[in-house]
Amino acid sequence: MFSRSMLRIATALIICQRTAAQTYTSCNPLYTTTCPADTALGKAINVDFTQGSVNSFTASGSPTYDSSGMHFTVAKSGDAPTLTSVFYIMFGKVSITMKAAPGAGIVSTLVLQSDDLDEIDMEWLGADGTEVQTNYFGKGDVTTYNRGAFNPAPNNQNEFITYTVEWTANQITWSVGSNIVRVLTPATADTNQYPQTPMQVKFGAWSGGDPSNAPGTIAWARGPTNYADGPFTMTVQSVAVTDYSTGTQYKYGDTSGTWGSIQAVGGKINGNSGGAASTIASADIPAVTSASPSIPAGVGDTHGSTATRTGWPWVATTLSTVSGTSTSVVAGVPSGWVITASGKIVPASSAAAHIIDIKPILFSGPITFAILAALWRWP
Repeated sequence: MFSRSMLRIATALIICQRTAAQTYTSCNPLYTTTCPADTALGKAINVDFTQGSVNSFTASGSPTYDSSGMHFTVAKSGDAPTLTSVFYIMFGKVSITMKAAPGAGIVSTLVLQSDDLDEIDMEWLGADGTEVQTNYFGKGDVTTYNRGAFNPAPNNQNEFITYTVEWTANQITWSVGSNIVRVLTPATADTNQYPQTPMQVKFGAWSGGDPSNAPGTIAWARGPTNYADGPFTMTVQSVAVTDYSTGTQYKYGDTSGTWGSIQAVGGKINGNSGGAASTIASADIPAVTSASPSIPAGVGDTHGSTATRTGWPWVATTLSTVSGTSTSVVAGVPSGWVITASGKIVPASSAAAHIIDIKPILFSGPITFAILAALWRWP
């Protein structure tokens, strides 16, 4: 009875996710007050990709998994394997443990991006395994591309290194291992460019050096890419995400795009920010390796476009289904379901149900470790 019930619920979730993936709309909250709410993470999760995939992230392209983690491989023109969170965070911390992909023109990327195109980036160019590019954008402003910087990240293609972006109302810090390599504050950011709206988490690999790209993009990525030298693979061991706000959804209260206008449904903005780092004095901010070259624009430059600045083929979208002339929200996490600490979307009662079901059999007779482990890891 238990397994059949769980199977029915799991099937419902799969159908919900497929429907959401097939029927979505882009909505920029700077230009309308009718955008659907964003699903909030509202907690901390730690995803171990050496144990396989989790359903709190959706995949595009064809990432693969084994005991070393998740692999994003670029083997030919058009390959851009990506993972995107179904949830948003409103201020928080994201740590990714990974090896960057090698190869001229190949780009490994971690992006935090909001519906109104605030953006915080870390990008590793495969032509140089000694540094990482840090960058930010506000409200899709593509008038200048002078906000990037190259920071030291030695041996990033050959060893697993943990990179962290911590984002608060007071500052953004980018870290390589335990070393903070860059700090941005509202005062030091370009005017009206400090990112401050709910963000999705996205990461993957792509070819900025593909011959079909604009010459400026190819030059920035230090291409062109020679696919005969590939395949080129980025490997992610784990991702830890902490949302510094709480609740189930984040709504834009107006079209200002300011963090003070964001509403947390069932929670509080900064309600989970007790562990956030204190503001770093300007004297402690490390110098960057070098200023970034001009970063080319992606496709589109109007408020209807949701392209990122570096040509990465991602679209900031809010999932919805359409019935007649009305729009109803399909939540990233179905009603009655939760995201566990390991990043799995499960029925709210499933963890307790598993404990209740397992306890009676723990000492009732022989049971193999394999069966117990399988029960513990479900779903």
